Amino acid sequence: MSSPCHTSAVLVVFLALAVDVGAEQLKERSCDVIGDESSESQMERALLKKLEPLSQMRFNVTVEKGKTENYVYHFRVCREVNSTLQDFGGLVQTDRQNGKTTVIGRINETQVFNGSDWIMLIYKGGDSYGRHCSGEKRRAVIMISCKRGVTAREKEQECFYLFEMDSSVACPAEDSHLSVGSILLITFASLIAVYIIGGFLYQRLVVGAKGMEQFPHFAFWQDLGNLVADGCDFVCRSKPRNAPAAYRGVGDDQLGEESEERDDHLLPM
Repeated sequence: MSSPCHTSAVLVVFLALAVDVGAEQLKERSCDVIGDESSESQMERALLKKLEPLSQMRFNVTVEKGKTENYVYHFRVCREVNSTLQDFGGLVQTDRQNGKTTVIGRINETQVFNGSDWIMLIYKGGDSYGRHCSGEKRRAVIMISCKRGVTAREKEQECFYLFEMDSSVACPAEDSHLSVGSILLITFASLIAVYIIGGFLYQRLVVGAKGMEQFPHFAFWQDLGNLVADGCDFVCRSKPRNAPAAYRGVGDDQLGEESEERDDHLLPM
């Protein structure tokens, strides 16, 4: 009676192992930076994480040069173009004339770095050129520039393939912080508004003031205005305060002095 039970348990174990292996195979592999995992920098890990939103997209670019060259380039960001092949191909070239497939670069030999508004992704370890370019291995250079929306275009330069992409993931974070001067200006204007509105309500509702008396500290600001006006008058006055008059008027004092002088002349010698 125990033999069938033992056989069933073994089958269950084998089924569980088969499910685990299938899950591992279905899981897509991502970019592996060249070198040991311990040597990966924080910057490289951050850039790879920043590119994750593009990993589920597929890009196909057709390049036709005359009648001899007609290629389709299949590209994915940090994912295999065809995960069933298990060849790590991140950028693959397909000849439309004969169906030949060539791996341009592999995601297990990745380099990544960035600038202020761009990210450079390099896939190395592609299929060799053979007689061309001294038989070295192909490599793909993907330039991801800052731009809203995602597009791709291909250029071939010497012994590597340069692909240019526009994507918002390469854009720097927008800095929306206010400057120190703006913060001080906003704070000062807010305080003045609170002072005027609060003082006006207090004078009107609590004190019962009317007219201009409703303005908070009206007498103080009136005196301050007068002092400022006096200061401006003192500084900006163009004529001295004690300047003599250009003409002297005829007054009673002058007439009195002249009469006294005339009386002196009339006295007998």
